[in-house]
Amino acid sequence: MNRILSKIKKPFIIAELSANHNGKINNIYKLIDKAKKSGASAIKIQSYTPDSMTLDCKNKYFYIKNGPWKNSYLYDLYKKGTTPYSWHKKIFNYAKKKNIICFSSPFDIEAVNLLEKLKVKLYKIASFEINHIPLLEKIGKTKKPVIISTGMASIKDLSLAIKTLKKNGSTEIAILHCISAYPSKPQYYNLNFINKLKKFNFPIGLSDHTVGNSVAQTAVGMGVKIFEKHLKLDSKKGIDSKFSTNPVNFKSYVDDINLSFSCIGNENFNRKKFEGDNNKYRRSIFLSKDVRKNDIVTEDNIVVIRPSNGIHPKYFKKILGKKFKTNIKKGFPLKFSHII
Repeated sequence: MNRILSKIKKPFIIAELSANHNGKINNIYKLIDKAKKSGASAIKIQSYTPDSMTLDCKNKYFYIKNGPWKNSYLYDLYKKGTTPYSWHKKIFNYAKKKNIICFSSPFDIEAVNLLEKLKVKLYKIASFEINHIPLLEKIGKTKKPVIISTGMASIKDLSLAIKTLKKNGSTEIAILHCISAYPSKPQYYNLNFINKLKKFNFPIGLSDHTVGNSVAQTAVGMGVKIFEKHLKLDSKKGIDSKFSTNPVNFKSYVDDINLSFSCIGNENFNRKKFEGDNNKYRRSIFLSKDVRKNDIVTEDNIVVIRPSNGIHPKYFKKILGKKFKTNIKKGFPLKFSHII
């Protein structure tokens, strides 16, 4: 069994390709190249047909009034956005050639069967499918790692989904905090909700529909290590392009996440490795004027200043009243060997 999710030690960044192929498989190849070059850990596609998603009906129930897909019917939208099943093997082979993980979000049982034939390494459950219990049962039985996106989901929804997956054989699950708004404002992401998701005792990730990197960078500080962001080609406009990131900005996204992660470090670290010899510029006790043998140590002839060559300042009061053993010039560090 693949143990991908439990082995994640550093950011695992997924380039979501969605419908950004715009109907051409060569665009998917280009997106894979861009994702790999940007430092992504994996690319993800979506496995569905319009018929597996909805009915080809043109009544009010299937009409989209608002959002990035407004004034469309569901069937037409999915027909335009589908990644044809005939492409899947070629896509997986190309990703393998480029040495980048390729996986998918299946939307029905048939899609899972296809992905199993292609020996997919893990599955993603899209936010809108979290209540598709038959699909979750099927995915659970594969015993592959599963990533669940939580857009629109209540804790009750998520609990049922996880229970269903575990009951059917899933042992490795990750949860992505997600706001299903396309795009979403950063302030909508309410990252403190991640603390509630942590109570499920699974790795926590972020499905990021915002413009920019601030939400992801903040999430790094909350222990998030899995990130998903939509990737598009520069000059291509499509049904998902409004909430997708171009290659230049995606590279910045990956770099900023990795930099933020490197800033976390660990609680046991070697300061000297990073701070060098700057310790020598801390304070210590020096002679503030010339003294002679048997002179008394007073606040008039010693001072706490930089650098740190003399006695530690914590002994300042303890040495007051002692005598000097020898003559010492102003500006010399005071040593214990100088006093009695």
